[in-house]
Amino acid sequence: MTRKVLVVEDNPDIAQLVRMHLRDIDCDTDWVDDGNAALERFRRDRYDLVVLDLMLPGLDGLSVCRELRGQPGYVPILMLTAKSTELDRVLGLEMGADDYLTKPFSIAELLARIKALFRRVEALASSADTGPKGVIAFDGLSIDADRREVQVDGQPVTLTAREFDLLMHFAQPPGRVLTRSQLLDQVWGYGHDGYEHTVNSHINRLRAKIEQDPARPHYILTVRGVGYKFAGP
Repeated sequence: MTRKVLVVEDNPDIAQLVRMHLRDIDCDTDWVDDGNAALERFRRDRYDLVVLDLMLPGLDGLSVCRELRGQPGYVPILMLTAKSTELDRVLGLEMGADDYLTKPFSIAELLARIKALFRRVEALASSADTGPKGVIAFDGLSIDADRREVQVDGQPVTLTAREFDLLMHFAQPPGRVLTRSQLLDQVWGYGHDGYEHTVNSHINRLRAKIEQDPARPHYILTVRGVGYKFAGP
């Protein structure tokens, strides 16, 4: 199945390299080199993935990501960044990016991340018919699997797509102890060594949103030396 990808990158050499290798996995690509053109193209066409550079002329990648998440429908976003600080990664993920890759990156890893995002979208589409229905509730936490909405003590909590998937993975069924490697493989769709910090940062942000005291979590518990589990019923 051919998928359509929008590449938003102001470096023409990187853009052409990405496009060339995306063709190898049966992707049809469009390329724009600034943020305003990206939004214009996105409103005009339908895409299965956006590969988005963080540093762009005009509207920067974070602003583009925020605007795309305000549009109807869901499209996965892989953010490329020349910056490697935790703050930059957190900002991109908080704006709604599904994953990030720091430049310079290997083509093998780029394609692995993209394939994982495609698998995740397919799994979400499949779970719409076969996945859990109704509401999962435990001690003030309510997870609406159909609407992809979360409330704590009756108050809505805004989660990114990845944070919601992570919470659902913990909650069904609760009590399973999951390692960081298992979470990378099952939620992100890849299991590269050295990327467990991705799981840690997502869990920290998820706890900050749903826990009354993130330092002493009530829902997502750390199993020392192993991983994490959800303390549900």
